[in-house]
Amino acid sequence: MATIEECRTALGKLSDNMQGAEGEVRAAAALDRSVSCHITDLDVTFTGRLTGGRIEVEDTRPGPPAERAQIRLAMAGDDLVALVGGELNFATAWGSGRVKLEASLLDLFRLRKLL
Repeated sequence: MATIEECRTALGKLSDNMQGAEGEVRAAAALDRSVSCHITDLDVTFTGRLTGGRIEVEDTRPGPPAERAQIRLAMAGDDLVALVGGELNFATAWGSGRVKLEASLLDLFRLRKLL
């Protein structure tokens, strides 16, 4: 089982990957939205903002998200680490229910370029 620190590191790597993206992916990452990522097996939530092509983690709290972020992710810590490490395909994980992504329809349309 991934640790909180491994999950934080994975989110940092995801943020670095997004900032280094080009073209349509870079444009999709350029949203300014609140973000939460609930790590279900650790019952901890990372909250922050997607801004300037990066995910800026501002807080880590126990339990599910206290507030409803504009973009909401939920998954096990091992799945987050595997997704960022390229060992797990997002579409497959999302389709099987291992990863949950909630956002407005317009944001989902934009975010699909990141996936």
